[in-house]
Amino acid sequence: MSLEINRKRTRQIYVGNIPLGNGAPIAVQSMTNTFTADVDSTVSQIVRLQNAGCEIVRVAVPDEDSAGAIASIKQRVAIPVIADIHFSYRLAIAAARSGADALRINPGNIGGKDKIKAVVDCAGDHGISIRVGVNSGSIEKDLLKKYREPTAAAMVESALRHLDIIGSLGFDNIKVSLKASDVGRTIEAYRLFSSKSDFPVHVGVTEAGGLFPGLVKSAIGIGTLLAEGIGDTIRVSLTRDPVEEVRAAFEILKALDIRQRGPDIISCPTCGRCNIDLFHIVDAVERATINHIAPIKIAIMGCVVNGPGEAKEADIGIAGGDDRGVLFKRGEIVKTFSQDRLIEVLLTEIAVYEQRWLEKN
Repeated sequence: MSLEINRKRTRQIYVGNIPLGNGAPIAVQSMTNTFTADVDSTVSQIVRLQNAGCEIVRVAVPDEDSAGAIASIKQRVAIPVIADIHFSYRLAIAAARSGADALRINPGNIGGKDKIKAVVDCAGDHGISIRVGVNSGSIEKDLLKKYREPTAAAMVESALRHLDIIGSLGFDNIKVSLKASDVGRTIEAYRLFSSKSDFPVHVGVTEAGGLFPGLVKSAIGIGTLLAEGIGDTIRVSLTRDPVEEVRAAFEILKALDIRQRGPDIISCPTCGRCNIDLFHIVDAVERATINHIAPIKIAIMGCVVNGPGEAKEADIGIAGGDDRGVLFKRGEIVKTFSQDRLIEVLLTEIAVYEQRWLEKN
């Protein structure tokens, strides 16, 4: 039985050709960690992200060369590119003129209203959206004095202030993010903002850390908000290869039954009855299917006797033990073979399933 989620209805904007808000599918984002001005490296990484399912990518724009590189990058990639800007309104304008599909700015560090107006006017002229990105580490001094620390309320007041400024300039093609490095404050900030505004929101936990802490913080923070219906696009922040961010994002969406992309692998944690190298098998299958898109439930079990029954909802599954392997579908054993062929047999069946799904879709 899937979780019933009632999504918050937000206004809709576009990042390139990707709709966000107003019931559109929750889009998965990531950010390159290459030097943007190194076009070949940046394009190579974006292509890898595309293949993993990334739908929107952000690139850092710390200098004019990076802003100018966006034009070349756009010619060679298939997904929208957001320019990530800090401090320099001139770089925001240069990135928009270079073909960026959206700008990510923190109006609090861009400068006065005249500089914000210059950025907003340029975005409007080029028909692109802006993400107002508020982080707990960049709250204005007067709000820090008012709240004594970067609380969720301070973050929301900062965001609403920026929205008022930009709105007064006749621009509303905006999404908002309110990220903190701790889960509780992030959740509180998004909840509060969602109760006060219908702008679409980009959800994530910033600076979440390496693989394990980053996955846990993101799963709890992003997952809680999505389960409450809050969120129009997400990014999982990891100090890792950004392709793993995309994979993690889809795992969160799959776990909540919001979107299905690629295999859902279920496997037993192993116990004293397991006498096959299940860790190796699971790892091999995950690696082999990382770019698959068919929504298939795969079971990899360590016990021939109990495996098919425990994983009877799986579309395809294997179990092994005592030098014997079995292939089962929906709990029914359909084939037996030698244990050393477990990976081979499973990957063959998955490939057939993937091809049939692609032909139908």
